[in-house]
Amino acid sequence: MCRHLAYVGPPVALGELLLRPAHSLERQAWQPRTQSSGVVNADGFGVGWYAQGDPVPARYRGTGPLWGDLSFADLGRVVRSGALLGAVRGATVPGADGEAAAAPFAADRWLFSHNGAVPGWPGSLTALAATLPAAELLALEARTDSAFVWALVLHRLRAGDAPDRALADTVREVAEAAPGARLNLLLTDGATIAATAWGNSLWYLTGPGRTVVASEPYDDDPRWTEVPDRTVLTASPGEVVLTPLKEPSP
Repeated sequence: MCRHLAYVGPPVALGELLLRPAHSLERQAWQPRTQSSGVVNADGFGVGWYAQGDPVPARYRGTGPLWGDLSFADLGRVVRSGALLGAVRGATVPGADGEAAAAPFAADRWLFSHNGAVPGWPGSLTALAATLPAAELLALEARTDSAFVWALVLHRLRAGDAPDRALADTVREVAEAAPGARLNLLLTDGATIAATAWGNSLWYLTGPGRTVVASEPYDDDPRWTEVPDRTVLTASPGEVVLTPLKEPSP
């Protein structure tokens, strides 16, 4: 299980969203409020952000808990961005992938995170692995369910699928192969956000020219809105569109 957050809008210090709020992502690493599985998210963290004029995001990731990284606290005070994706990780199964297993995953202009788990991993997704070219499987950053789900999404994006369709089709495909999978996916290209609510909580907050999408609210602002389960979300600064997701065929 994990917690994650994406933002698009006017430039803001990373720490203003990830560290400073009363129930920030840093606090969610040790005291999540709406998490349905697991009690802490201390198996790594990461943040990706976009610098002005550069479409390729930068990342900072660590293997320990977010609250223990004072270097990131210092960066979060001064680094500003108009688009970011942050995540704290709670490992589903033991592994030795370290920093490589921490979201956000990245390729081209994209940042991606997965909040949830795939039952029976890796055996449950063996058939889906056969649908990817060998080069894409060998390029996996980590041997985790999240990294593999990212490979499925990225394959669709590079084939020309729109972000919401890439996420929706991947969710249905994985849910069919692994019933009971929790698949809250979060994706941004620095201008828009796409996400799915499938088995875990997802919320959004909009304001003038800005949108935040997160596993759970980082404060008590009454404008936070919960996304219904089985929904794909698409967002740009100040605007959110929700579309129901169909269950996979029996």
